[in-house]
Amino acid sequence: MNRTTEKIPTWSLAYIINGDVTTLTDDEVQTIDRWMKQWQVQDVSPPTDEEGNAQPYFTHYPLFGLPTEVEDCEILYLNDNPTKI
Repeated sequence: MNRTTEKIPTWSLAYIINGDVTTLTDDEVQTIDRWMKQWQVQDVSPPTDEEGNAQPYFTHYPLFGLPTEVEDCEILYLNDNPTKI
């Protein structure tokens, strides 16, 4: 199993962690699904502070999608040669 920390768009986290697609478009779901399948993602964990709060920030270079607010998440995955989408 491989481990890395990547900039994951905050808009995608409800789906990645809880399977909640209510705020996503079909294209966004397909993008997330494609990434998770390609990397063979096993777990995505956004870090929080002592009070359980996330620390999102804006970047022009998220792991997938357009420039947006992201969180640095620890990812456990199986693919030995993942590429950014």
